[in-house]
Amino acid sequence: MSLQRIIWLASYPKSGNTWLRYLLAHYFMPKNEAPDINNIRKFTTADIRQDFFDKAAGKPYQGASFDDWLAIRTRMVELIAASRPGTHFVKTHSQIQRIGSVDLIPPHVTAAALYLIRNPFDVVPSFARHLGIDLDASIAKLSDPQSITATPTGIFELLGRWDGHVSSWLEAPGLPRHVIRYEDMQSDAEGTVRGFLNFLQVPVHDGQLRRAIREASFSNMRKQEAVKGFRERPQTMERFFHSGKSGTWRDTLTAAQVASIRETFLPTLERFYPEMLDDTAQFSGAA
Repeated sequence: MSLQRIIWLASYPKSGNTWLRYLLAHYFMPKNEAPDINNIRKFTTADIRQDFFDKAAGKPYQGASFDDWLAIRTRMVELIAASRPGTHFVKTHSQIQRIGSVDLIPPHVTAAALYLIRNPFDVVPSFARHLGIDLDASIAKLSDPQSITATPTGIFELLGRWDGHVSSWLEAPGLPRHVIRYEDMQSDAEGTVRGFLNFLQVPVHDGQLRRAIREASFSNMRKQEAVKGFRERPQTMERFFHSGKSGTWRDTLTAAQVASIRETFLPTLERFYPEMLDDTAQFSGAA
């Protein structure tokens, strides 16, 4: 039995993964069954779900080390792949990496990937709010090849550098993938959604598409959080859905911080965000 069922919804943190998952849920699920923001797991899942680690371990999972997590990772991902018939979506913030004999994103369970990318100038302040750290610490985290996050039960996410994360997904051999820019989702949601639905080889229904975009609007998700709260919100954050806009870096980052981000990630910015090069150079005083 083939387990090549997972369509990864992959991104560096704070790049719109929740938005994408919610939009897909409202496109694929019947209108009266589509989840609210606190029940997205009805439609999709994630590779840090405690219940799948518990099942893989055969008991409540409590990892004492990175090696404990690594030893159980493959079995856990296989259980996620087998949890639903046919292809299904799984959220991940992990980069693609092989550690020893363990593939963090195993090809034998992988069907394809949607990779969501957001410019690092906007990721930095959003990630800072998410982790409850200052902007310089957030820049350092995006620039660290060893950057990781971990839950209290020892479930890790290997993020690495922002540009290393991007290249790990976009240069993985043999992986069917489609790249989505967060900024394009904002400026042309309909065209962007049509693009990845075509990649997924599913029919595009105009009314269904527009309803999904409307239901997954930032204002709608923010209203839901205000009324119901959001289970995925870290305690360090006052609210998860803060602004959702592009270009807010101009109001939050200093010239020196913009220059640092620009210099660190310039080759990847030239590839994916050439339209930002002049603006960030002028803002930061870069030559």
